[in-house]
Amino acid sequence: MNLPIVLTLAVILSIAFHFIGVYANAKKTVWLMIVLMWAGSINIATNEINDKGYKNIEKMRDKYEATDRIIAASEPEVSLYELIGIKKSFNEEKKKQKASLKK
Repeated sequence: MNLPIVLTLAVILSIAFHFIGVYANAKKTVWLMIVLMWAGSINIATNEINDKGYKNIEKMRDKYEATDRIIAASEPEVSLYELIGIKKSFNEEKKKQKASLKK
């Protein structure tokens, strides 16, 4: 799942929770929960990755130029969101290489 799809689903869920809150006359409580949910999600996405994530980055380093540029831009502290971008770039470059080998 890519980021735009995740954000679209999150917005739809937020709107759905809002209407549930309106129906249940608990608007303030529901909006508080929505704000906490979004704050927690943003916090998780922007936290620095653990040592295992850095080991994965080292495995992907020096294989594809586009991925190396993303890694260089992300360092010294790589967040979860940046790691997802690095893995996506690595997988795309790997697919391109396989496709070019088949031709």
